[in-house]
Amino acid sequence: MDRTPPRVAGVGLTHFGVHPERTGRDLFAEAAERAFADAAVPREDVDALYYGNFMGELTEHQGHQAPLMAEAAGLTCPATRYENACASSGVAVREAVRAVRNGEADVLLVGGAERMNNVGTAGSTEGLAVAADDLFEVRAGVTFPGAYALMARAYFDEFGGSREDLAHVAVKNHDNALDNEFAQYRQAIDVETALEAPPIAEPLGLYDSCPITDGASAFLLVSEAYVAEHDLDAPVAIAGTGQGGDHLALQDRTDLAFAPATEAAADEAFADAGVERAAAAFAEVHDCFTIAEVLALEGLGFYDRGAAVGAARAGETTADGDLPVNLSGGLKAKGHPVGATGAAQVVEATRLLRGDHPNSDAVDGDVGVTHNAGGTVASAVVHVLEVRS
Repeated sequence: MDRTPPRVAGVGLTHFGVHPERTGRDLFAEAAERAFADAAVPREDVDALYYGNFMGELTEHQGHQAPLMAEAAGLTCPATRYENACASSGVAVREAVRAVRNGEADVLLVGGAERMNNVGTAGSTEGLAVAADDLFEVRAGVTFPGAYALMARAYFDEFGGSREDLAHVAVKNHDNALDNEFAQYRQAIDVETALEAPPIAEPLGLYDSCPITDGASAFLLVSEAYVAEHDLDAPVAIAGTGQGGDHLALQDRTDLAFAPATEAAADEAFADAGVERAAAAFAEVHDCFTIAEVLALEGLGFYDRGAAVGAARAGETTADGDLPVNLSGGLKAKGHPVGATGAAQVVEATRLLRGDHPNSDAVDGDVGVTHNAGGTVASAVVHVLEVRS
């Protein structure tokens, strides 16, 4: 495989929030339009669309979405949909990176979309549940809040930690979302508010969970040769990619307090990029629940096992900390339209590295990391982004 990393030439997002009146194609068309407006790349140069979506059949009665989304984006090219639960567009990003590096394409539109609020809380919860093991988890009554509560309890039993430690993760990510115009929740909370919120699956409360979100993301991924030929201003490269996997059902895992899929994806991505973990200036990680951010930081190798639970409380992962985490607001406050999330993390990381994100001042370095997980981290995708000359 050609190791020359592809560049991100233009990025686009919709507002992440509650938009039940909008269709998935409407959302993706807006994100794609923003990406093309941000890049000096004509639509006719796009070789293919790599698109992530998780539950369109359940929420919109719409399968076979990729050609529809290509049409919405104004493209006439091959289009493929990737489904890997909440890591759907993260996997689409990985496959797009490999395609450009393999010389199969010079210009790709990459992104994802999800529409969730039109089916209400019960409908979206039922839709999300199909990412778990139906036979041995869902039919036994396990929900995703319940599954992550089990992981939190296992972590607390093995390493210690408290609800207050997790509350600091929520407070941090809400603070980071305050100036992000695309974020769903742009209001600050304090630790007391998080701790007093209604429980949803103890020890997790309402503010430990990400919201139900509608939204879309898109970016243009181009080869270095295309950048040179067209004299593009595209300084951010996706330098490394990695993917890991684990048993789908929690009952089949030997340890609920660790995410080996994240560890495997990170090891591959950092080796692929030729970058040490210490070079990372920030990370955008999959914090669908506050405990998920803790597990992500340890799986990524930024912290030893049992050490990340107090990171937010100690100020180590806040915007002014040594390793700012989820400067976008994360899934927790920016929102989590599941099929769009992995590509949205790349969009936010690109803006942070380019210096045009409202929180770019918190970035001290030229390397960023994204981490996107599916289900209870049965799937994980990690990307290393780097500013190149």
